[in-house]
Amino acid sequence: MRETRSVRPARRLRRLLTAALPALALGVAGFAAAPPAGAQTAPTPHVSRVAQNAKALTSPAAQAVHPTGKAGQKVSTTHLCGTPTPGHAACFAQRRTDIKQKLAAAISPNAAAAVSGLSPANLHSAYNLPSTGGSGLTVAVVDAYNDPNAESDLATYRSQFGLSACTKANGCFKQVSQTGSTTSLPSNDTGWAGEEALDIDMVSAVCPNCNIILVEANSANDTDLGIAENEAVSLGAKFVSNSWGGDESSSQTSEDTQYFKHPGIAITVSAGDSGYGAEYPATSQYVTAVGGTALTTSSTSRGWSESVWKTSSTEGTGSGCSAYDAKPSWQTDTGCTRRMESDVSAVADPATGVAVYDTYGGSGWAVYGGTSASAPIIAGVYALAGTPGSGDYPAKYPYSHTSNLYDVTSGNNGSCSTSYFCTATTGYDGPTGWGTPNGTTAFTSGTSTGNTVTVTNPGSQSTATGGSVSLQISASDSAGATLTYSASGLPTGLSINSSTGLISGTASTAGTYSVTVTASDSTGASGSATFTWTVSTSGGGTCTSAQLLGNQGFESGNTTWSASSGVITNDSGEAAHGGSSYAWLDGYGSTHTDTLSQSVTIPSGCKASLTFYLHIDTAETSTSTAYDKLTVTAGSTTLATYSNLNKASGYAQKTFDLSSFAGSTITLKFSGVEDSSLQTSFVVDDTALTTS
Repeated sequence: MRETRSVRPARRLRRLLTAALPALALGVAGFAAAPPAGAQTAPTPHVSRVAQNAKALTSPAAQAVHPTGKAGQKVSTTHLCGTPTPGHAACFAQRRTDIKQKLAAAISPNAAAAVSGLSPANLHSAYNLPSTGGSGLTVAVVDAYNDPNAESDLATYRSQFGLSACTKANGCFKQVSQTGSTTSLPSNDTGWAGEEALDIDMVSAVCPNCNIILVEANSANDTDLGIAENEAVSLGAKFVSNSWGGDESSSQTSEDTQYFKHPGIAITVSAGDSGYGAEYPATSQYVTAVGGTALTTSSTSRGWSESVWKTSSTEGTGSGCSAYDAKPSWQTDTGCTRRMESDVSAVADPATGVAVYDTYGGSGWAVYGGTSASAPIIAGVYALAGTPGSGDYPAKYPYSHTSNLYDVTSGNNGSCSTSYFCTATTGYDGPTGWGTPNGTTAFTSGTSTGNTVTVTNPGSQSTATGGSVSLQISASDSAGATLTYSASGLPTGLSINSSTGLISGTASTAGTYSVTVTASDSTGASGSATFTWTVSTSGGGTCTSAQLLGNQGFESGNTTWSASSGVITNDSGEAAHGGSSYAWLDGYGSTHTDTLSQSVTIPSGCKASLTFYLHIDTAETSTSTAYDKLTVTAGSTTLATYSNLNKASGYAQKTFDLSSFAGSTITLKFSGVEDSSLQTSFVVDDTALTTS
């Protein structure tokens, strides 16, 4: 039987190691107190923030969904802020009271299994968001009053889900008053503290590489919140989230000019939680009004489905036609002559709510909902999409890219005389606007897509006539959009699958071909790669000696090879066999899979030999059980499997005869699979595939 184990530091620490030296981890992060029991320690410094966050958002364990309710289900909640009085705003956060709150000390490091509510990985999956992006950009959250535990609670949230630390000490997090002071903060408030925890957790979930500024107004009156809004902009935030509001009033148009008219800044505002009826500042003509949905898993190709959030006649997402604000030029619905609320939407239903950690307004882990969740989610998506145009009001962007949103077509938030004001329909409607994010394209400037498509060049190819070809083209879209493939100049007898990018067939005519492969998304963005493909005459039994692998020592970074994020690296945590770069698979001490692959054509009539250098170190102590494994394959043939049992102090060269693959194109692949604890690092360098 396998012993119960905790994660211990390995010979070289790599990623997040659970339950290891918590006091030291907090000292590095700049906190005065130890972290809550069960929280993960900060990653070792050599792991890049972007790489760590990408891993956390794409690991299989993080993708698990643990439903807490059904769309529209009546669940017990507490509204963290009371009904606003004239001239004041209320926060819209709701916390589930039918799900027991848990402090971090009661939670295992396995966040996906231990914490209720949607996780960062769930939101990225549901909204097709890229696992990278946002570096160097700042999202501001504007709320009222002070949350004294904001930084430490955020640390617990991010650590539990494997995200990089975001603290004052590392410059990622800042907490200021409405005048920008970091020392003279407003009075504490338990209700607004819960709102602030929800807001900064959701920004972290969607854009973990972003910096966060929490701007706290002295009170919830309109003037203080407006001053805080201006302060957020003056501090350099290009994205500002507001999860509060109240009834419309005749003074709001002047407040628009004073507080919300900030060209070049994406300002998101919650639509409200009281069902059908317009609320301010969501109806400001200068902001993106964010409605709310119920988000559940489904058997569709997307894997998720959404409907308008409505719990009762008095609870659900807000929407409506403004009584005061002018209609912006980019909004073209005909039923409302003034500003129509909303523009876009995201999850808000507490029955399908999100995981949040709060110890000042709450008692630890809880499930939250309300359009207080959807506004910071959309602010994070704007940040992933990049800096807005300097003179733009980014609320208009989704109207230029309506096909890049998931259209929500079912549900309503009440009764109204003009159907689309309160009822979902195909295209635009009040409760959900144009829909929910499908990647980031809908949140980019102008009519251009803003997308970038990158095609990995497979390098020169060589095939003998009559040789069977199977070459996978690898490409990526910055917004995560689906790609369509095409190719020109292919050797006679070969073709490319437009959906998968696989080039296959039998080369029939000798010659040298200049091949260009192109990948395009539905918005018109495209990328290409050009390479040479030599088809030689078969027979004769002759072979030209050659080394066929590209970037064999990984010194050219992520070229030629297809690799999981962070695998090809020059980090100092492991030593290269030669040069400064190498491929590092696994080493996280948690459930994880890394891959590294390259397609190569072995000419007919050749003998071929694959060599590479392998180093394995591990924190595993077992001498009989293989917990973590590295599998090396050539096409569908397994060449070797290594594990923690093969650990060694240095590199060892491995050699395999691939002569049987002559005349065909194969994919060489290294697949590392790590279990739930105790790291094993598989380090590969100086590969070669030589013919003779």
